Amino acid sequence: MNPGLDFSVIWDNLTHFFIGTYPNGPIGGIVLTLYLAFVALILSFFGGLIMGLLCVSSNRIIRYATLGVVNIIRGIPLLMVIFWMFYLLPALLGGHSAPENWTVIAALTIFTSAYMSQIVQAGIDGIPKGQTEAALSTGLQPWQAMIYVVLPQALRNMIPSFVNQFVSMIKDTSLAFIVGVSELTHVATQISNRTMVYPTEIFFFVACIYFVICFAFTSLSRWLERRLAWRKAI
Repeated sequence: MNPGLDFSVIWDNLTHFFIGTYPNGPIGGIVLTLYLAFVALILSFFGGLIMGLLCVSSNRIIRYATLGVVNIIRGIPLLMVIFWMFYLLPALLGGHSAPENWTVIAALTIFTSAYMSQIVQAGIDGIPKGQTEAALSTGLQPWQAMIYVVLPQALRNMIPSFVNQFVSMIKDTSLAFIVGVSELTHVATQISNRTMVYPTEIFFFVACIYFVICFAFTSLSRWLERRLAWRKAI
C-alpha cells in the first residue's frame, strides 16, 4: 500500500472518467451520467406536467386515482424501480432485451415524474383563484384558462424547483451501476478494482465531480430564484 495519497491514477484514467471506453466501446463516465440525467429530466418534465394537471382535475376519480399512483411511486425506493424496469421492459418487449441505459432512463422518468407532479400541483395551487375566475369570465373554457392563463404563470414559479429536482436526479444516476450501466460511479468502481490500491483517491475524485456538477446547478437555481423574485417586484 502507498503511504500517502497518489492522484496519478486520476490523470492516467481521466479520459475513462469522462467518456468511458469510447470510441473503442460504449460511451460512459461523466458524459453518460449527464446524458441519463438530461434525457430523464426532459421526459420527466412532460410526465410530471401531465400527472400534475391530473392531480388538480375537477374530476374526483381522475384526481384521486392519479394521487394514488403518485404516492405509491414516491413510497418506493428508486433502486426498486430500476430493478422493476430492468426485468419488466424485456417482458413488455416480448422477451427482447432492453438497453440498460433506457432501463435506467425509464426508471428515473417514472420516479421523478411523480415528484415533479407535486411541483406542478403546488405551482398551480399557488396561483390566485382570481386568475382562473377572470379567465373564465372572458368566455374561456376551464381547460383553456388552465393552459393559457394559469399554467404559464405557474411554470415560471416552478423553474427553481425543477432545477433542484435535476440536481437530485444527477445524484440518483449513481444507482445505475447496479444494472451495469457505465456511468461515473460504475467507471470509478471498474478503475478501483483494476488498480486495487487507489480507492481513496478515485472515490474522492468522484465525490468532487458530483459536487462540482451539483453545485453549479444549485447556483443556477438560486440565481433563477433571485431573478424571478426581482421580476415579480417590478
